[in-house]
Amino acid sequence: MKQFAIIGLGRFGSSIATTLYAMGHDVLAIDKDEEQIQDISDYVTHAVQADATDESTLKAVGIRNFDVAVVTVGSDIQSSVLITLLCKELGVKYVLAKAQNELHAKVLYKIGADKVVFPERDMGIRVAHNLVSSNILDYIELDPNYSVVEISAIPLWVGKSLRELDLRVRYGVNVMAIKQQDGNINISPGGDDMIYERDIVVVIGTNEDIDKLEKRAEDSVKK
Repeated sequence: MKQFAIIGLGRFGSSIATTLYAMGHDVLAIDKDEEQIQDISDYVTHAVQADATDESTLKAVGIRNFDVAVVTVGSDIQSSVLITLLCKELGVKYVLAKAQNELHAKVLYKIGADKVVFPERDMGIRVAHNLVSSNILDYIELDPNYSVVEISAIPLWVGKSLRELDLRVRYGVNVMAIKQQDGNINISPGGDDMIYERDIVVVIGTNEDIDKLEKRAEDSVKK
């Protein structure tokens, strides 16, 4: 179980916070808005009304003890930059920050952000891939070259082991996990693990290799 601090509880931040908590992680939610804190308090581990641009506040909540800080402050770019900087200076291992534009992203990376996301753009990428391939359930672009994809098990895979399918050799992708039909998730599955109907396979690879896998999956469904 990891510890996450989510700073800023707009739609994006709240969605991340509640999803991580539902997955069983320890989540601290921070926002200046008392109403936002009240709304989310039952869906996270701890919810604190505070100004995260204040260094003493971040120290008081023990921000240095968190594995990940997610800075999703809205349109206040100055606050976003300051909070990101403070989180890194106070020892947070990994800081993901939301950016409004490319210049904002450059500044965030310059001051030490480990990952910068553009929620609207990233969602557009996911929607585009979902429109193209009915098998693609989610598509997360890690950087311009690599992505993570959740893909429904195609008929060709059902009843076969990962060793038999050999997706790494055939398509250049690595299987990170199998979301099984009973709700369990097999993390880092081995060669003997089987793919069953309605399983979801989570793979990582270059965008080029994933495109090939998408096309193969779509072609197999049409047959």
